[in-house]
Amino acid sequence: MARFIRTVLFLPPGVEQDEVTEDMILPGSNIVVGPYAGHSQIKEVEFVKSSAKAKDCPKDDKPEFAILGRSNVGKSSLINALVRKKEVAFTSKKPGKTQLINHFLVNKSWYFVDLPGYGFAKAPDAAQMNWSTFTKGYFLNRETLVGVLLLIDASVPPQKIDLDCANWLGRKNIPMTFVFTKCDKMKVSKGSRPDENIRNFQELIRENYNKHPPWIMTSSVTGLGRDELLLHMSQLRNYWDQ
Repeated sequence: MARFIRTVLFLPPGVEQDEVTEDMILPGSNIVVGPYAGHSQIKEVEFVKSSAKAKDCPKDDKPEFAILGRSNVGKSSLINALVRKKEVAFTSKKPGKTQLINHFLVNKSWYFVDLPGYGFAKAPDAAQMNWSTFTKGYFLNRETLVGVLLLIDASVPPQKIDLDCANWLGRKNIPMTFVFTKCDKMKVSKGSRPDENIRNFQELIRENYNKHPPWIMTSSVTGLGRDELLLHMSQLRNYWDQ
């Protein structure tokens, strides 16, 4: 279904527009594979620590990808699917369980960082942009951050809180990839199809971005997008290491 989504391609370092061929574009995404793509499979992963403040995070200078999203969007499920382990990250049907900055070391060389979800608050003034001050501090001060995987629920229409989050990250020049989750949920009776929701989200985002961020469709249930997302992360990570 991804072929019906109009989009602007994301060109990684080392690739020019006129060099792109169809087989260089990752399925279900706008991401082009470039010369920095390399080994992407996960062989081992271990939980390292939870931090209440950005200054308490690991200081070993390893590159890291932060996973962010609205509460119950599937952050922990995505981590578990990517590493193919059911209990690496804690999952729950109750939103708001992740309250700290959690570092998971992958292949002894880089980190997944599981962050608190936003949008789970009882206070009205926190409804539109609710994630902790320490999380924002992490984004603004973490020099080893390669990029943010911003998870967007594709089973529902675009949510203002997700758009606000994306625009905040954009204003701070923090690199991000839109990871659309729950793309296996195709029941039209409950609303728009995932591809329609993704298209609508992109059209809203395009108003605030001169260069469209990379995006990819995923499902923690079917494994859709798993290998492609890891390959995308490998080329960003390898370029960062230069």
